[in-house]
Amino acid sequence: MREDSLLSPAVDDELEIGLRPHRLDEFIGQGRIKERLWISIDAARAEGRSLDHILLSGPPGLGKTTLAGIVAIEMGTAMRITSGPALERPGDLAAILSNLDPGDVFFIDEIHRLPRTVEEVLYSAMEDFVIDIVLGKGPTAQSIRLDLPRFTLVGATTRKGTVTAPLRDRFGIEEKLDYYGKEELGAIVTRSAGILSVDIDPAAAVEIARRSRSTPRIANRLLARVRDYAVARADGRVTTEVTDRALELFEVDELGLDKVDRAILEAVVVKFGGGPVGLSTLAIAVGEEPETVEDAYEPFLLQTGLLQRTPRGRTATAAAYGHLGIESPGQASLL
Repeated sequence: MREDSLLSPAVDDELEIGLRPHRLDEFIGQGRIKERLWISIDAARAEGRSLDHILLSGPPGLGKTTLAGIVAIEMGTAMRITSGPALERPGDLAAILSNLDPGDVFFIDEIHRLPRTVEEVLYSAMEDFVIDIVLGKGPTAQSIRLDLPRFTLVGATTRKGTVTAPLRDRFGIEEKLDYYGKEELGAIVTRSAGILSVDIDPAAAVEIARRSRSTPRIANRLLARVRDYAVARADGRVTTEVTDRALELFEVDELGLDKVDRAILEAVVVKFGGGPVGLSTLAIAVGEEPETVEDAYEPFLLQTGLLQRTPRGRTATAAAYGHLGIESPGQASLL
């Protein structure tokens, strides 16, 4: 299912990159975070030093990678990008760090998935800007210390709670990105439509924002799909009528739920009698990985009050039954 979902990170990567803002004043939303970052950036530039290490957390699609890129641009430096799973050995980390220039931003996505051996090498790199590399094994092993330029590590995670305390404590700046409001998402859709040269009615921009699961990445992807529909099946103008028809075709309902969301709700309600059901069992039932269900789908279902997470597992709420058009057990007992 995942490759067909608008939540898949493989969908429209080039589109997403092209729509990213490049300056902090272009970034819509997250006002308090932007203000705090401005202060840190201004202070670092005034004193001619690198920025403190930054840990960004929050659900997927809220702008963590975008903010890392903006930090590099505002500091006038380059950014090197990798991810926690890609750094399999300490040597992989050393190869990147030794090629950084002073002040560069080193961005690690999914930093909570760093192997422990790599993470331990990162401690001294973050704190003292040195790394110790062990060459060989046994009695002939040698340790070499490499001096590193002062750099800024920006780590992104959807699971801040699984970032180990020793690693988390080495970040000078920690920010949690929150879901976006409808007005902010409407402004993002309007901005993106201008970049894409899409003729869009203000009401249509609001409707796309309303179904975007409070997430800018999804708002941009929905806009792209509605634009495609408008070009192929209408006169190219995005109206509310065109938006409704397009999103119905792409199986995005009035709450912003796609077919995977509905499959999760239907599994809990129909297959498991409303729950509780364990995460692994639920993931198998809908053909997804447990991590995908937990990170990509469950947060929004929890936020909208359709799903509850209990010590015994996931349970459906009365709102979930209502959204699926199924009579809840509570309603039946009252009849």
